[in-house]
Amino acid sequence: MPFYFSAVKFVFISDSHGKHEQLVLPPGDVLVHAGDFTMRGSLPEVSAFFDWFGRQPYRYRVAVAGNHDFLAEREPGIFRQLVPDTVIYLENSAVTIEGIHLWGSPITPWFFDWAFNRQRGADIRRYWDMIPAETDILITHGPPYGILDEVLRDPRPVGCRDLLRQVEEIKPRVHVFGHIHEGYGQLEQNGTLFINASVLDVRYQPVNRAVTVDLQQAGGNTRIVIP
Repeated sequence: MPFYFSAVKFVFISDSHGKHEQLVLPPGDVLVHAGDFTMRGSLPEVSAFFDWFGRQPYRYRVAVAGNHDFLAEREPGIFRQLVPDTVIYLENSAVTIEGIHLWGSPITPWFFDWAFNRQRGADIRRYWDMIPAETDILITHGPPYGILDEVLRDPRPVGCRDLLRQVEEIKPRVHVFGHIHEGYGQLEQNGTLFINASVLDVRYQPVNRAVTVDLQQAGGNTRIVIP
């Protein structure tokens, strides 16, 4: 039996849309934001968010952008200058924290030409093909198809089919996302814990709590610690 290291507590949030100062966050080791930390993606909004995010009392702080965070796509050089050294920003890239492999992406299916929109099919699939097979925690701004992705005005799923296929193949231990505020919640399916971590509801009110998950890693195996 492999020896597991001490559990690492992850705190997941998403879709704060400039209301980060109103959030009450639980203690933990790693704070992860799954995108849409601004409303319009302006420089002042981005600067204010990272000033707050970079000061939060966690050992690690990880963020991806979302479809509202226009500065990250339109002016990537300026955007990255605003990311403090205390924050790990992922854009179709990976990081390993305490032996746990994370990969993050801001990409979402095309919807009214927002930031990081890509057409469904081959255009978006090339990003999901980049996800490493060893990924333990997958962070995407948008949900996979059929999982915590229904909107109130139309009950049909709006998530990405190609993302779902890749998740089913790789089987990350956790897949966290946001984007669809009304999909907030958790679902475990086929060995993956799916988390819609949107902290704002459909009326953009900060009513949803951050989601915490404890993970342990040893010998290439990562498991969720059940309290």
